[in-house]
Amino acid sequence: MSTKPTDSSGISFTALYTGAVWHRNGLSDDSLTTVQGKWLYQLMSPFEAVSRQIAGGNLRTFLLQRHLIIDHLIEQTIRQHGACQVLEIACGLSPRGIRLRQRFPNLHMVEADLTDMARRKSAKLAASGHLGHHHQVTPIDILAPSGEQALETVIDRCFDAGGPVTVVTEGLTNYFSLPVISDFWQRLATALARRPGSVYLTDSYLLPPQPLLRGSIDLLSKVLGGMTQSQVSFHFRDDGHAASHFENLGFAATNVHNPRDFYHTLAIPRSRDNPMVRVIEARTGPSRDTLQGTAV
Repeated sequence: MSTKPTDSSGISFTALYTGAVWHRNGLSDDSLTTVQGKWLYQLMSPFEAVSRQIAGGNLRTFLLQRHLIIDHLIEQTIRQHGACQVLEIACGLSPRGIRLRQRFPNLHMVEADLTDMARRKSAKLAASGHLGHHHQVTPIDILAPSGEQALETVIDRCFDAGGPVTVVTEGLTNYFSLPVISDFWQRLATALARRPGSVYLTDSYLLPPQPLLRGSIDLLSKVLGGMTQSQVSFHFRDDGHAASHFENLGFAATNVHNPRDFYHTLAIPRSRDNPMVRVIEARTGPSRDTLQGTAV
């Protein structure tokens, strides 16, 4: 891994477009809308329409697939294991915290992002009456090795000691090279190992086999990389490669979820061919209560 730090300051810019996609599809709160996001949504519409017609899927399809599957897996963890602590890193304008707290009032929800984005999100949640003791926003820098914004510090400060935590990163990890983001994943695996029963949910992308779509994705990656001053990367060859990578970093078990496996159980948009987006579910070892067959 390079010793030169990777700048992560520009990543929150893409939250504007993603937030607009969520809102236009009835997933977001009005308090999280932005003028810039609406403008970007209109600007991207012709390109999204062409991509959908030619390739059978587009960026909006993938954004909705990953978001709804992650939501489903979080709710499954809460209902089956009694998990009551959720940390969403790189929360941006995600409406997930609002929706989860509406469905599970006892949930302790912490949203985290770089300082400027965290300040903006906190103000929006406070103005709409959603911020409170059980719904917080805090700054985080996943590249910081120590200090108040380091991953380990945030987890220990925000959650009950030793209690399991569900950690989510959506739309974040592909902005880093595999060596850089793997360092974060390994640190996260170590931190969560001290909290048995914890789970990590993230999205990843496999490059599609179709030459036209592959070329479009490659171009989009370069554009996004320039806009966010980051290195947009595709990390894994296939599902097996992804699963083994996470387990080699210290997670006890990993499931790689393909959106097509949810077409008949969730109301998610479909891709014409095999979707390129995946949702990775990486777990630590079971808690003592789980081993005894009771809810956490």
